[in-house]
Amino acid sequence: MNIALQTHQTMQIIDGKSTAQTVLDEVKAEVLDLKQQGIEPCLAVVLVGNDPASHVYVRNKVEKAGYVGIRSLEFRLSADTSQNTLLAQIDALNADTTVHGILVQLPLPKHIDENSVLERINPKKDVDGFHSENVGGLSQGRDVLTPCTPTGCIRLLKDTLGPDLSGLNAVVVGRSNIVGKPMAALLLKENCTVTIVHSKTRNIQAICKQADIVVAAVGCPQMLDGAYLNENSIVIDVGINRIQVDGKNKLVGDVDFDAVVGKVKAITPVPGGVGPMTIAYLMKNTIAAAHQQIQSSR
Repeated sequence: MNIALQTHQTMQIIDGKSTAQTVLDEVKAEVLDLKQQGIEPCLAVVLVGNDPASHVYVRNKVEKAGYVGIRSLEFRLSADTSQNTLLAQIDALNADTTVHGILVQLPLPKHIDENSVLERINPKKDVDGFHSENVGGLSQGRDVLTPCTPTGCIRLLKDTLGPDLSGLNAVVVGRSNIVGKPMAALLLKENCTVTIVHSKTRNIQAICKQADIVVAAVGCPQMLDGAYLNENSIVIDVGINRIQVDGKNKLVGDVDFDAVVGKVKAITPVPGGVGPMTIAYLMKNTIAAAHQQIQSSR
């Protein structure tokens, strides 16, 4: 049995924490190699405002950067920071050759245009993979920086099913720019047959039930139950939703985990599935960005 899997009755639980740790250790070795060449990989994180969740995410990213040996810079700007001030900060980081990755934590305050900010980041330093240059490159199958969450999902699928996903029937539930669309593009790159379903799709249950791979990324708590899946389904649950259970907050995915226990072949839990992979692949992207910049400067 794959080391990234645990058996749960007749179902395998895909252990994202374990795989993420493997990825971080891979990055650690790559960082050491770069440092021996005299290059110190550096990630700059820009946070605007006081969103509590954003502060937690940034803290976790900085902590993981420290673990793998990546130098991290934090820029914490007040909620009333102007768009021009933020763009000037990004311009300075673009110009700084010692900075290899730039991440602007989302969401941004409402008075700032998110798209303008993301487009200002140098595509070669865009470790979130959100710049249109990288989005377009992914759709063309070019070797570009890709969004961390869907890229982490591909790693989990390959660790579960083997390196060749060719010919598998994959359904992506959700069409967001952050997960759904890039997930579909990455699956296409792996030679899967890909369907995206969304709120306007007819017969979603029937479409999902025929799939080998189901990626749930719709943001609806426990939407997918046994009616959407079959006994051979490999389920990647990207959803992270807070619900109230007996007066307490509980984190659940877009899949009703308890309803599908033992009824699918493998599934990622929430928490402990896709979540840890996102930060691990942010570190991986920072190293990829460093390599890109080293090559282009030679």
